[in-house]
Amino acid sequence: MTPEQRFARWVRAAIVLFVVIFVYFVVADHYMPATPQARALRDVVRVAPQVSGQVVEVPVQNNARVQRDDVLFRIDPEPFELAVEKARLALEKARRDNAQLEASLAEARASLARQQALTHELDQERRRVQSLLERDSVSRQRFESVTADAEAGQAAVKAAEARVHALKVQRGQEGDANLMRRQARNALAAAELDLRRTAVNAEQSGYISNLQLNVGDSVSAGSPVMANVGDQLDIVADFREKSLRQAGEGDRAWVAFDARPGEEYPARVTSIDAGVRDGQLLPDGNLTSIPTTDRWVRDAQRLRIHLRLDEAPPTLPPTGARATVQLSPSESSLAHWLARTQVALLSLLHHVY
Repeated sequence: MTPEQRFARWVRAAIVLFVVIFVYFVVADHYMPATPQARALRDVVRVAPQVSGQVVEVPVQNNARVQRDDVLFRIDPEPFELAVEKARLALEKARRDNAQLEASLAEARASLARQQALTHELDQERRRVQSLLERDSVSRQRFESVTADAEAGQAAVKAAEARVHALKVQRGQEGDANLMRRQARNALAAAELDLRRTAVNAEQSGYISNLQLNVGDSVSAGSPVMANVGDQLDIVADFREKSLRQAGEGDRAWVAFDARPGEEYPARVTSIDAGVRDGQLLPDGNLTSIPTTDRWVRDAQRLRIHLRLDEAPPTLPPTGARATVQLSPSESSLAHWLARTQVALLSLLHHVY
C-alpha cells in the first residue's frame, strides 16, 4: 500500500469518526443533555438586626458552625430596658387614670340620681300648686315660681346626664378592653419585643460567613452585618431550551462537582423555571426596545432547572461551587450507562482544564 493510499484511508476514517461523533452529540443533546453551566447553591440568610444600637458581644467567629437559635451578637440592652420601664409606668398611669374616671363616673351617676329625685319632687309640687291654683287657693306668682323651679330641675337633670355620657365616652370600654389600657399594653409589648431583639439569633443551622462585626460597632436596623450559609443544597443548571424538550420533573440526573473529579452523584430534577428575565416586560411607560444583531445564527436561550441529590456528599460543597449536570430522561439502561460515562468524562475534562 502506497503512502497516498494510507493517507486516503486515514482521511476516510477521520471523516467517518467525525460523522459518528457528530451524530452521537446531536442524539445525545436530545436524549441525554449535559451542561457545565451548573452551580451548587445553599440557603444564605443575610443576618441583620431589627433594632439599632451598639454591639456589646459577638460570641461567634467567622466560618464557625452555629445551630438554629444560637446567639450571633448582642446589642446594648440598657436603652431598651429603660424603654420597657417607661412603658410599664405608662401602663400603671393608664390604670390609675382609668380608676379616676371610674370614680368620677360613679360620682356623676350619683349626682344624676340625686338631681332626678329632686326634679321629681319639684314636678310633684308643681302639680299640687296647679291644682290649688285652679281652686284659687294660691296666687299665680306662687305657681310660676314652682314651675320655674321644676323646669330648672329638668335642665339640671339633662346637664347631669350629659356629664355622665361625656365621662363614659372618655373612659371607653371597661376593664382590660379599655382603650387607654390597650394602648399602654401595646406600647409595653413593643418595648419588650425590642428588648428581646437586642439578642440576634441564628434563623437556621449553618456557617457564619463574611463576619466583620466587632464589639463597639454601631449597627442599624435592617442593615445586614454577616451571612449565615445553611445546609440545604440546591443544584441549579442552565440548559439550552431545545435540550429540555424531553426533560421533566423527576427525571434521573448525575452531578459532578469540579472540585471532586471522578465522583458522580445521582440526582433528580425537582423543577424547571417558568421563564427568564428576557421574557419579562416591565410596564415603565417606555416603548419596546428591540435588540439588534448582525449574527446569522443567534445564541440559544438557556433555561434553569433545579435538582436535588439523592444522597448528600460527605462534606457539602461551598455555595457557588461549579458543577456539571448530566440528564437522562430516558428509562433505557443503555441511555443511563452512556449518560453516566459521559458525565464522568466531562468531569475529568473540567478538572484537567
